[in-house]
Amino acid sequence: MMFDRRFDGSDAARREPVAPRNEIRLGRSTHLASGTLACPECDAPVFPGDAPLSPAAPLSCPFCGGRGAVRDFLSLAPPSRPARVVVRVRHR
Repeated sequence: MMFDRRFDGSDAARREPVAPRNEIRLGRSTHLASGTLACPECDAPVFPGDAPLSPAAPLSCPFCGGRGAVRDFLSLAPPSRPARVVVRVRHR
């Protein structure tokens, strides 16, 4: 079966424009941000290891010995450098 739809100028002018749609996707993501983990004193990259760390967890620089909390070593400013980390939210 074939349909033939022809619009002349008057019929096409009567059609209302289609409003843009906003699409809202409800999903759960734990990814909050990406950043760099580097020493605030000497700017050397710091490897956090495999275990997840909280922002208040203690961390030290392997090069200069600087100490502080993980939040002191974390930079979310672009561009991220080679010592990239992913900041995730975890439910308790």
